[in-house]
Amino acid sequence: MSKITFMGAGSSVFAKSVLGDTMLTPALRDSEICLYDIDAKRLRESKAMLEVLNKNINKGRAKITAKCGIKNRPTALKGANYVVNAIQVGGYEPSTVIDFEIPKKYGLQQTIGDTLGIGGIFRTLRTAPVMLDFAKDIEKVCPDAWFLTYTNPMAMLTGVMLRATNVKTVGLCHSVQVVADNLLASFPAIKKKYKKIRTKVAGINHMAWLLEITGDGKDIYPEIKAAAKKLVASERKKPATLIIGNNKDTNKNEDLVRLDLMLKFGYYITESSEHNAEYHPYFMKKNYPELIEQYNIPIDEYPRRCIEALKNWNGESKAIIGNPKLKHKRSMEYASLIMEAIETDKPTKIGGNVLNTGLIPNLPAEAVVEVPCLIDTNGIQGTYVGNLPEQCAALNRTNINTQLLTIEAILTQKKDAIYQAALLDPHTASELSMDEIVKMCNEMIKAHGSFLPRYR
Repeated sequence: MSKITFMGAGSSVFAKSVLGDTMLTPALRDSEICLYDIDAKRLRESKAMLEVLNKNINKGRAKITAKCGIKNRPTALKGANYVVNAIQVGGYEPSTVIDFEIPKKYGLQQTIGDTLGIGGIFRTLRTAPVMLDFAKDIEKVCPDAWFLTYTNPMAMLTGVMLRATNVKTVGLCHSVQVVADNLLASFPAIKKKYKKIRTKVAGINHMAWLLEITGDGKDIYPEIKAAAKKLVASERKKPATLIIGNNKDTNKNEDLVRLDLMLKFGYYITESSEHNAEYHPYFMKKNYPELIEQYNIPIDEYPRRCIEALKNWNGESKAIIGNPKLKHKRSMEYASLIMEAIETDKPTKIGGNVLNTGLIPNLPAEAVVEVPCLIDTNGIQGTYVGNLPEQCAALNRTNINTQLLTIEAILTQKKDAIYQAALLDPHTASELSMDEIVKMCNEMIKAHGSFLPRYR
């Protein structure tokens, strides 16, 4: 019987997805599931929800326990075979508000702020110390466990775990699974034309590249690009029917950033356009405000989602937590597939985030790359991809620069590395002067207070 410990189990919806999947997996149905969180109320809600789910879809075969608070963390982890990490340090208030409102004072716009940019840097700085504390416990009480982390910023936090601890870690995202569907959603006629779509994806998290896409064995990139060229030109000329700010214009295509990047750089990117708008220096510019409208970019999108989620939680919680008939259909998440392959030795393939041990030679060795990984009883092995097209590797490196300097800041606790990470961020550097960036970082360090360690 395996033990699965879920860190951040107060996230009931995501816990249902991952742990519901394990309950539907024959090799995992008898697992001990230990839920861990620092929020006692949300932890109780998740436990009650999962007990109902366990009864309804698993005949009560899983053993479900819950542990709350830092003192109980080693007990939650003791003997675990798999640790699923889904924490968010600082929550919407105060941390996400700080991440958005202080940069806004300097004229720096953001959309999501959870991967790169100022928001991504500071989310990493406050999350990494907590994950390093997890690692100390894991090394003591379950040293052979696999740490399956879903927490953003994926590349930076996975990099910290792989470089600073002995914990077996893989970063897991959702975007690889849906990249072909995302692309073809803009071209339904092309999607309808082919029965079997196959892809090859590699790069870095949220900026991995759809290197190949075939339909029934035929390369369909030329067909897609021809259609994309017409679509982007037409959509960018459309007048907005809504004021672009916290909402997308539903009259316009929602994927114009990625589609135009594909036309300019040759390949489609895994993560959404609202994400990619802030990974580059091209789209959210004070001197070209019309680009926001042309590309249909939702400024302050993540805070808007947080506010909506908080507002709607009471209704959603009744449907999930208070529902005695709760059911579950297997999700697209990789966690249960990984556990199943390790337990049964039946190999499977995922898109995982691992250290670049020569897998993509034209990206830095210290970087975390998102590549096809094979899993069996030996664990998770990243596969060799080879060099990316040079323009793709170059664009990845602009993001890796900030990732590596942020990790340097965490490992050395030097303020200079924080400044340098921000100074090298493509979007931030394109909008602010060096002095403004340093001043903004100092203001954010002070505002985050006890959520950050003391930097010298």
